[in-house]
Amino acid sequence: MGFPDRIERTVEIAHPPAKVWSALTTAEGLGAWFGNEASIDLRPGGAAEMSWEGHKANMRVERIEEPEIFGFTWHIYGLPEDDPRRTYVEFTLAAAGAGTRLTVVETGFSQLPDDAHRVAFEGNTKGWAAELGELIEYLDAA
Repeated sequence: MGFPDRIERTVEIAHPPAKVWSALTTAEGLGAWFGNEASIDLRPGGAAEMSWEGHKANMRVERIEEPEIFGFTWHIYGLPEDDPRRTYVEFTLAAAGAGTRLTVVETGFSQLPDDAHRVAFEGNTKGWAAELGELIEYLDAA
């Protein structure tokens, strides 16, 4: 039996896809809900970075299909900073009435051994639940 490789969450957001897209793909948006500060070079191969409470996340933009798909790779939670393994995160936006159905999928956890898998998979499962809540709060306040 293999380890789960995929975290998937879908939320309904009462804002149009263009507004959600901006929150996901701009430094201003990412820095407001996903971190305290962010930068992003929005092109395939572009670098992105977020920082919050003494932590930093370095990302590489992998996929841009505006306004529907935004994907990036990033460091795996719990591994040393110099570990080259990454997971892939993809946001998919779909119009849903006047709002947006947003799905986030993160994959790549099966490359990890037992203990590292448990830490990363559980940490990111909890993290996505919290972060998507913060995204909705940010959009509702904007």
